[in-house]
Amino acid sequence: MARKRKTSAGPSARQLDELIEEATVDAHDEDEQASGFFNVIDEYLALPFRTRIFGVDVSVVAVEMDNDGGLKAVCEGAGKRQRVGLLDLPLPSPAPCGAEWIAAYRRWRGG
Repeated sequence: MARKRKTSAGPSARQLDELIEEATVDAHDEDEQASGFFNVIDEYLALPFRTRIFGVDVSVVAVEMDNDGGLKAVCEGAGKRQRVGLLDLPLPSPAPCGAEWIAAYRRWRGG
């Protein structure tokens, strides 16, 4: 019988390493690797999703790449729009489909 992974426990370190490899497979430098993460997150992350930042409910409506290769979530809430780095973005529970790519990005950025 196949074991089911608990939905509350995110991907394992091994699974994250596999996602990192998939996102960066053809990349030659850090900028290209960041671009690879942008592409997979853009393709697989279910948007929009709701989360809470500094006590304010927001919708994450897009992910963008800044000039330094950092990935930012575009958040809308309380009539305003703000960009928040994916490293700092609190994810809701349950996490949206494709959030494992954010976890892999965070692991990759952490070294």
